[in-house]
Amino acid sequence: MKGFIKSKVLFFIGIMSLSFGACAQSSSRQYVDLTGAAEQSVHAVVHIKTQFLYQTSVWEDFFGDSFWSDFFGNSFPGTTQHEVLGAGSGVIISPDGYIVTNNHVVEDAKEVTVTLNDRREFKATVVGTDPMTDLALIKIETDGLPVLEFGNSDDVRIGEWVLAVGNPFNLTSTVTAGIVSAKARNLDILGKNTAIESFIQTDAAVNQGNSGGALVNADGKLIGINSAIASGNGYFTGYSFAIPSNIARKVVSDLKQYGSVQRAYIGVAVVEIDNAIADELNLSEVKGLLVRQVTADGAAERAGLREDDIILALDGREINSVSELKEIVAQHSPGDNMSVTILRNGQRQKINLTLLNNVGNTNVLYGND
Repeated sequence: MKGFIKSKVLFFIGIMSLSFGACAQSSSRQYVDLTGAAEQSVHAVVHIKTQFLYQTSVWEDFFGDSFWSDFFGNSFPGTTQHEVLGAGSGVIISPDGYIVTNNHVVEDAKEVTVTLNDRREFKATVVGTDPMTDLALIKIETDGLPVLEFGNSDDVRIGEWVLAVGNPFNLTSTVTAGIVSAKARNLDILGKNTAIESFIQTDAAVNQGNSGGALVNADGKLIGINSAIASGNGYFTGYSFAIPSNIARKVVSDLKQYGSVQRAYIGVAVVEIDNAIADELNLSEVKGLLVRQVTADGAAERAGLREDDIILALDGREINSVSELKEIVAQHSPGDNMSVTILRNGQRQKINLTLLNNVGNTNVLYGND
């Protein structure tokens, strides 16, 4: 009997040892060293100070800006101009001084000043802005700068560790850590039906002044540009949002080369498949986007897409939200070919189409076109 008890104890201890070993091994596998990514990132993130001219009225403090405009329009008595200061962050993407940031950081700025992590200060010029993605490209005149390499945001996985790097206080760059909480988030904050919102959501702490800073993966690659926080008071409350790097890379490349974004369009209006639509159409799965309208002579119509087709994938990537569709198309230019997997009358098929610009061709469109 004693031997039996002893063997049970040994067996129990053995189980404990195995469990502890498995936990230790699992813990070892999951440990991520972010120090290298942080060291690589901080020197490539800058502080951006902006100056704006804000036109207002001496009566505004008492009556509000709508009182006089109701009577006089925009030209009312007592108008003065005030200088307003703003701040944000940016990411150096080339050794010769090209920096990506948010459009809302620099749009309409009278003057833009960049401070590097080593405290050197430069006046910057705005190369181009894109309100539809809230991205902008600015330039300082110097060389030999540290840069962040673009990573592939399509490969970002929910749950992976990331760093948010910004320079909000004009001191040195600040690093916070978190995980990717979700992808393809549409917050409807850019205020345009044509705006492209497909944010990477993280729980890395981001506050005012971090706008335009870097979201970096564990390899030190740029996977997003921090743009927004979910907050009622302007301070971080657990959710922050970044523009995927694959969109940013395309936008800044176009701004640098053409001065404006060469945006591609499929030419469809779609709705997301939900349970009610799936039941109505007798679908076996709640997946895809239902085509409600096809633009006349657009890319989709030319390729043979029809109303009531269900888009399941673009270039082999499964699509279940409008944000995902916009994100993929935003990485392409007019003239690019795209494979569209659809469900029509219960049958899957592939259609190849050529993306077009907003005037229905594949020509380069410049800012004043």
